[in-house]
Amino acid sequence: MAKIEIDLEEENREILRRYRALLRVCYRSKTRADRARIRKAFELSVDAHKDMRRKSGEPYIYHPIAVAKIAAEELGLATMSIVCALLHDTVEDTEITLDDIQRQFGKKERVIIDGLTKISGVADLSSSDQAENFRKMLLTLSDDVRVILIKLADRLHNMRTLDHMRRDKQLKIASETLFMYAPLAHRLGLYNIKTELEDLSLKFTDPAAYDDIITKLQKTQAVRTRFINQFTLPIRRALDEQGLIYEIKSRTKSIFSIYNKIHTKGVPFEEIYDLFAIRIILKTPQEQEKTDCWRVYSAVTDFYVPSTERLRDWISTPKSSGYESLHTTVMSPTGKWVEVQIRSERMDDLAEKGYAAHWKYKDAVESPESKLDKWLGQIRDVLEAPSDNAIEFIDNFKLSLFSEEIYVFTPSGDLKTLPVGSTTLDFAFLIHSQIGYQCIGAKVNHKLEPLSHKLSSGDQVEILTSKKQRPKEDWLNIVITASARQKIKTALKEEKKQISEEGKEMLKRRFNSLKITWGSKNIDEFVRAYGCVTAVDFYFKIAKGRIELKKLKPHTVEADRIRFDKNTQEKHEEITRIVTTAPSTGDTVLIGDDKQKVDFSLSVCCSPIPGDEVFGFITVSEGIKIHRTNCPNAQELMSKYAYRVIKAKWSSNDLVQFEVGLKFSGTDDVGLVQKITNIISTDMNVNMRAISFEARDGIFEGKMVVLVHDTEHLNHLIKNLQDVDGVLTVDRIESEFA
Repeated sequence: MAKIEIDLEEENREILRRYRALLRVCYRSKTRADRARIRKAFELSVDAHKDMRRKSGEPYIYHPIAVAKIAAEELGLATMSIVCALLHDTVEDTEITLDDIQRQFGKKERVIIDGLTKISGVADLSSSDQAENFRKMLLTLSDDVRVILIKLADRLHNMRTLDHMRRDKQLKIASETLFMYAPLAHRLGLYNIKTELEDLSLKFTDPAAYDDIITKLQKTQAVRTRFINQFTLPIRRALDEQGLIYEIKSRTKSIFSIYNKIHTKGVPFEEIYDLFAIRIILKTPQEQEKTDCWRVYSAVTDFYVPSTERLRDWISTPKSSGYESLHTTVMSPTGKWVEVQIRSERMDDLAEKGYAAHWKYKDAVESPESKLDKWLGQIRDVLEAPSDNAIEFIDNFKLSLFSEEIYVFTPSGDLKTLPVGSTTLDFAFLIHSQIGYQCIGAKVNHKLEPLSHKLSSGDQVEILTSKKQRPKEDWLNIVITASARQKIKTALKEEKKQISEEGKEMLKRRFNSLKITWGSKNIDEFVRAYGCVTAVDFYFKIAKGRIELKKLKPHTVEADRIRFDKNTQEKHEEITRIVTTAPSTGDTVLIGDDKQKVDFSLSVCCSPIPGDEVFGFITVSEGIKIHRTNCPNAQELMSKYAYRVIKAKWSSNDLVQFEVGLKFSGTDDVGLVQKITNIISTDMNVNMRAISFEARDGIFEGKMVVLVHDTEHLNHLIKNLQDVDGVLTVDRIESEFA
């Protein structure tokens, strides 16, 4: 008993130490009243969570204190945000109510904490808890962006402490973070948080690749440092001569960015030449910033030749997140391209903390905050538009998280910002909904162009309209902005609703002829039997003649009720049964276990083999599909449809063979192909399903499909192939052999 007392006392001392550390970084909470409110929230949170512990065994209160510390120190938020961060889990996890929060702190605090509190009782199997919770949180974005900022701080601390969670939970949380939270942090200008979220997510989704990149970065650190010192030496001398006050930093490319380049562009680590960027930060008055940044650019290009195609001037036209910087890429004496970023201290602060740093500079002539407000205005239609499907809502919102932008002018010279790839139809909807609905084309730089014409920066656009024009289904394939898509869908739904009314009347007449009651049970029976999602979809198909009511599927009518034959609903009911039971009971699909009566198949998008870490995904029409956890589609499946993800593992040790794709490259030496095929078929006794080679300018590239037993067998084969003289790379490919 004495030992427990000592532990509790030490924990209480540690709680106080962490609280004092929080107060030390509350830079914007300087008054006694501010400190008193933070103390009050801290004491309420400590009391509410006193009997709760995290998965690590630590007191739960460590988490809200850590979230508040991130909000204060890394986001620069003020008292209200710190109070809400300390209390963000109380309504969800304890007996404290939103009324209690409002009574003790205020109405604003209630709104923020309500936005941070998960919804409960999501029973619709066609939806996803994560998507519903994210929708609820995002709906507060247009009212108070602090909800999102605190949620990002909460997610960042959860990712930092994810080691203590179960493996399947780690995968789901990391995938969700990559899919939505990291892009959102990027869109709000929170570069540091976005980078850390991506890197931590990779640590759990593909730990082997993460560790490999970390090791290689550490091994090459000394070489990079020497190169940077030599590269910056003449620049430092020139800036010193001009009397500029500056700081030069180097920023290493994030682990996740390196991983993406390796996997999407097929570039090995050793050939990634933009592993770092040089950042020159000027201490200069705000009115002198632009001039001084261009002076630095002139000094840099006096020594190194710039690439004119890679000049990015975000000082004259900042990004809508508020990001300002001058980027150029120059050729170094060693033949490597080096990116140089030039900015002021103010710009650097905005680049690191994004929206959260805008409060310092809101008196500027063109405040970065107003840029963000413009973006919030653009996505408000998406946020506030009614949507029956949370997944669709998330997809629409993701469209607004573009990082690359173009700048387009109206006929009167007003500047408008759009994502790269936007069309004249996107521009029309940006101007006004009604102009979008009636758009028939545009004059781009005085030349007539169709709705689908892609715009470029600097274009001047005049929209042409007709009162006879109406939105069409194929417009959804033309637009790329979230707000335009939402407006088109809303218009199409309204039209569909009107057509559905005709189908509804036709069904009522059929009910009368069948002598059955018009009611929800009979309507639902029809909807299920004909594979429709909603009654409106069913009515619409009737009106359009896609469902013929004169020739109904096999059915019986008894006591005013209609029942369709069981086999018309078997598939729907089976999927519902699996979705309902598998996740809640913690069932695991045992791959290779003949006794387990669960149908599954191996997904072709990642071709898993024994030894790969895998999960099961319940599809609507093809049963359970087995995917690798680092499958290209895993992130989206685990984020949007986590309720359909179940655990899976390999159970059989039988010598079953699995198809795996390999690609390789090397120097085109005589007999090299024969050496490769000998190793595969003779030395290792591996069967080949397909093989192809292509040689060009002394380099050959090849693809093959081989049959292996497991990852150990595959890795052994890859190692043997890499040992062949002339072979440069051997990689497993994600997709089927083509």
